[in-house]
Amino acid sequence: MSLSLKPRVAVRAKISAVGTYVPPKLLTNADLEKMVETTDQWILERTGIRERHIVEKGTATSDIATLAAKDCLAKRGIDASEIDAIIVATVTPDMLFPATACLVQNKLDCPHAWGFDLSAACSGFVYALQVGAKLVESGAHKKVLVIGADVMSSIIDYTDRSTCILFGDGAGCVLVEPCEGDEVGLVDFWHEVDGSGADALNMPAGGSLLPPSHDTVDKKLHNIRQDGQTVYKFAVRKMAEASELVLKRNGIEGADLAAFIPHQANKRIIMSTAERLGMPEKSVVINIDRYGNTTAATIPLAMGTALEEKRMKKGDLVLLASVGAGFTVGATLLRWEF
Repeated sequence: MSLSLKPRVAVRAKISAVGTYVPPKLLTNADLEKMVETTDQWILERTGIRERHIVEKGTATSDIATLAAKDCLAKRGIDASEIDAIIVATVTPDMLFPATACLVQNKLDCPHAWGFDLSAACSGFVYALQVGAKLVESGAHKKVLVIGADVMSSIIDYTDRSTCILFGDGAGCVLVEPCEGDEVGLVDFWHEVDGSGADALNMPAGGSLLPPSHDTVDKKLHNIRQDGQTVYKFAVRKMAEASELVLKRNGIEGADLAAFIPHQANKRIIMSTAERLGMPEKSVVINIDRYGNTTAATIPLAMGTALEEKRMKKGDLVLLASVGAGFTVGATLLRWEF
């Protein structure tokens, strides 16, 4: 293993704390059997999902994002007043404007923080993580909250078997700070988009192209639409390619990683990528069975799972990877620093 640690910036950024939140209400495969034509076995075999968490009516993305952020701050042992910026990755904002980050800032009472939302669907968290890291690496900020949060139940058609079985609600938050001493933190990343895949996974209405109307509501155009086979084929190929690219240019083999934390969309996609990277299953973090696909929240939630199960320690090499609507693709290599 040869990892180049030549500083590309004067200041390096690291993740210093992780916080999570999922609502207590469960929607199990057995529940879905009563709602659409499906079975627990069919869902489990094709996706790896057993259950997902769903918010109570009236709970917004800013609510669960705030709870994840509070958990993160408590674990770091700092006050919200120390936060410089808040980036919220989400495709289910409370409203088109103001940004959900503004609402979180107010709920956290962060008087000195500014912020904004980032929309990259299931790649939202890894994209936002790099933006937060650049704010720290530039020297502009010392403490940045990066949050992935989505209330997917708010845009799901629970009569559509192809989508309603997949998604859950949840939020995860990390604190990004400057490295200290010989710490390495975030090492490298690769992002890309392929906009030709936009029609394969989207929510057609609600924007400037198709503003809300009786017609768009009647046609359920404010719900997720997905071409499952197209999305699956793209995700299997691109998650592996992006991961391989980042590892190769840093002289890392899959076996060198302590943990692979992928976006939790489908267990078969995850294991296909891990196999291609030559990673043992014990190093792959999977919690899709408990949470389903929570979009921007899956990777920070999986970080929380890895920490709870003591699967990461300071100095470990960790790889994050995602593919999402857009299509968006992202992979991040880092050293765990706490």
